Amino acid sequence: MNIKILFVIDGLEFGGGERCFAQIISALPTERYEIFLASAGNPCLYDEIQNTRVHLVPLDFSHKYNPALFTRLARIIMAEGIDIVHGQGARAEFYARLASGLAKTSKYISTIAMPVEGYDVGKFQKRAYRFLDRFSERYVDRFIVVSDSLKERMIRQHAIPSEKIARIYNGIEIDFYNPDEQENRRAKIREELYLDDDVLLVGSIGRLVWQKGFEYFLQCIPNVIGISSRIKFLLVGEGPLRRPLEDLSKGLGIEQFIIFTGQRKDIRDVLAALDILVIPSVLEGFPMITLEAMAMGKPIIATRIDGITEQIRDGKEGFLVASRSPAELTQAIVKVAGDSLLADRLGNSARQRVATEFSVQQMIGATIKVYEELS
Repeated sequence: MNIKILFVIDGLEFGGGERCFAQIISALPTERYEIFLASAGNPCLYDEIQNTRVHLVPLDFSHKYNPALFTRLARIIMAEGIDIVHGQGARAEFYARLASGLAKTSKYISTIAMPVEGYDVGKFQKRAYRFLDRFSERYVDRFIVVSDSLKERMIRQHAIPSEKIARIYNGIEIDFYNPDEQENRRAKIREELYLDDDVLLVGSIGRLVWQKGFEYFLQCIPNVIGISSRIKFLLVGEGPLRRPLEDLSKGLGIEQFIIFTGQRKDIRDVLAALDILVIPSVLEGFPMITLEAMAMGKPIIATRIDGITEQIRDGKEGFLVASRSPAELTQAIVKVAGDSLLADRLGNSARQRVATEFSVQQMIGATIKVYEELS
């Protein structure tokens, strides 16, 4: 008998949460699972799903308060005989949790990649999210968290019993991110950016929001450019801080050294063009960009914060520095940039670790185990 699963995510943007749902939906065996997806209909999400038998349910999550979503989800759950609802994201989950609780016919799984306390919203909106999140937690049968540190936080701050939480690391497609096949991709991106192959390219990738700490990346550049005249910096992504970060680069006098690319879909190619990846975040769940760069065999310099410390071991797969510290970022970049053997060693170790610890197959297998336990 098929297990019917309804995935619920707002889909207003395409980020790590949408990426993981797409990975899971694409890999679930159709002879065992019948899959429904309720989201805003983001084409980037749909394009990532390699499963033509998914029942797509477009829902408008763009409004902060829309009671119609609650009734629509409840009707779907009852009419389709949904066995498991799997949600992610505070806005979508509030409606999905209550709808599942009302139907009383389905189990509910909540994936937490970032607790509501870390959301990039105003003070009053965050309070509302926190209240609604705590209120609706009673309808969740199992939580999936993406790191051990997040599991500890859910136990300590949300009083969730340990047995209701499964820690499942995000996973990456190891074969897709193959460092042995990056020469042509590297050349293509560098030609597009008018950069010679011998230019040292240091980059940072992600949404331009405060959690990513990109201002500290920019602030280290004036001190790094002194080591070589053949060095450039790349900032890949889009978001509300685009203009302030561009203004900061002008104020620092580094406009000729930094390239803002905006959002790109060809992250694998961008990574191929980079020599060093910098992750200057101040708050993370379990960032996918780390795994992508590790799979591409890139040396990584990242901040020593929860989530990242479970991906990278300092001095083995990369270097970890204090958050909000341009000085430590500078020192680490200079160290790696000046030692090609060290850079190669870090990149090779990163590739080996991601292949053994963070493959997409491991993530999907652990998720299926949760589904089977609740069915």
